[in-house]
Amino acid sequence: MAVAPEWILPQVWSALMAEGTNAHRLATGREMWVERFGEDVLISYQTERARDSALEELDRRCGDYDFHPQRIFGKYLPQHASERGAPSLLRGADGGPMETEVQEANVKYGLDFAAGYSAGLFIDQRTNRARLAALKPKRFLNTFAYTCSFSVVAARAGAETVSVDLSRRSLTRGEENFQRNGLDPKQGHRFIADDVLGVLPRLARRGDQFDAIVLDPPTFSRNQEGMAFQVQRDFDRLVALALEVAAPGANLLLSVNHSAMRVADLELAARTALRLAGRSGRFIQALPLPDFPPGHGAKTVWVEVR
Repeated sequence: MAVAPEWILPQVWSALMAEGTNAHRLATGREMWVERFGEDVLISYQTERARDSALEELDRRCGDYDFHPQRIFGKYLPQHASERGAPSLLRGADGGPMETEVQEANVKYGLDFAAGYSAGLFIDQRTNRARLAALKPKRFLNTFAYTCSFSVVAARAGAETVSVDLSRRSLTRGEENFQRNGLDPKQGHRFIADDVLGVLPRLARRGDQFDAIVLDPPTFSRNQEGMAFQVQRDFDRLVALALEVAAPGANLLLSVNHSAMRVADLELAARTALRLAGRSGRFIQALPLPDFPPGHGAKTVWVEVR
């Protein structure tokens, strides 16, 4: 028996708008999900039937939300990562710019639907970005930084930041996100286009320490030398290397999006690394997202290192 998709409640929509957020999940189903990005909508789908059903239901729901999207994009969800492609326009004016700007808690982020499989902001990290802002770190390290959304939040809270990612293009988009928010990316902020597993030991040898660190790796990546990072195989090592640059009392965010990994796996990796480093930690569960049903979105846990 098919399970109907869960759509965001109008009161949740209103609450997100009131806090200055217009990038969030609209619906979650077994074969699709629907997300709002400003005035645009993105439907991610496994089957054309699920895509068409989502379009029909979106038309019915728009009145409840008092929302009429300018463009609707579709993104096919393949079984293999090698088959991933950029979203395509399903409805709306064609030929215009594929870039847009969205807000989350009044922080601005640039998106580009033509840039590839991901447009530029992972909305399932919203409550983790909010917690980072509340921590107000002095020195912040963002590994696998992508377009630097966490770094922008930390910088707005007064932190010096270091953002590391293999993609120089992603980091350039991150610098643009700094500028969107009135931040000078050249004042107290570093952007390192390199392999995280190589950068962390170098930071440790320099004596660098950070009081907040984000570890949000992809499932798979390959560096310039052809060496592969596989999250199930390499996550334990990643946590151990991060602890070498974690100041006493530092907060580490551990996060993965691999379907076979659980929060318990993240905690086990952290407990093992802490024990080997002769340190301890307090585990803090990530806050739920009102627009994501339980079990959907990234698996995350915070560790306060002692």
